[in-house]
Amino acid sequence: MVEVFPITIEDKIFIGISVQLPKTNLLVVKSEIGYIMCGALDIALLNKKLKDRKIIAGRAVGVKTIQQLLDAPLESVTAEAENYGVYAGMIGKEALLKMI
Repeated sequence: MVEVFPITIEDKIFIGISVQLPKTNLLVVKSEIGYIMCGALDIALLNKKLKDRKIIAGRAVGVKTIQQLLDAPLESVTAEAENYGVYAGMIGKEALLKMI
């Protein structure tokens, strides 16, 4: 099952996406310019092989719900996300507010 739904943080609208797969879930919350995602996100790939795309993203590990993703500290972020003030250890919803 795939769910797509709006999420409001401080009067800003983001899009939550949850994909239920066998034995795991993919979780993403996106803004217009970036996103945070569960542990399935490969930050190293984005920073190295896709560097020219300047992807703004952060990764939280050990999360099982969208709410946990919003509340968790980011384990890693892309170099481009750092240019927007997003850093490892920042809470997911705080990072999203920097991505607007």
